[in-house]
Amino acid sequence: MHDFARSSVVAVVPSALSLLLGPVLIYCERMRLRLVVKYDSEVKRWAAFFPELPGCTSAGDTEDEAIQNAKEALELWFEPTPVDLPAGAKVLEVALT
Repeated sequence: MHDFARSSVVAVVPSALSLLLGPVLIYCERMRLRLVVKYDSEVKRWAAFFPELPGCTSAGDTEDEAIQNAKEALELWFEPTPVDLPAGAKVLEVALT
């Protein structure tokens, strides 16, 4: 369980985001995600994770490095993966507003 009371929270706000997820194009004018950044005194490193994106985590020796690494992890988390579509499947475009 994460201790949010003692964590730093940084908002990551791309001004425009275009994602290609398989055959579905998602275009967002503005997407807001929470990035939680916390110093781990046990390992003496900064941890960073996006609570809304399972498995999208990173770390760094400094807070700034953890944030930069988290941005890279975010890009990789949204990297498209091949999807086999069944016959008759529809492809839709969705956007967050």
